[in-house]
Amino acid sequence: MELLKDDSGMSTVEYAIGTLAVAALAGVLYALASSDWMQNALQGLIQRALSSV
Repeated sequence: MELLKDDSGMSTVEYAIGTLAVAALAGVLYALASSDWMQNALQGLIQRALSSV
């Protein structure tokens, strides 16, 4: 029963889950940023900003 009370490895598991969550979020953001829709939107935004100068 002493093994059930020992949670010394919890911090490592929490760091691993946090790292996986951040990696998944980075993957989603990369997919959005590299999509044609996002590139066209950013290009239009930059063109409007430069044409108003």
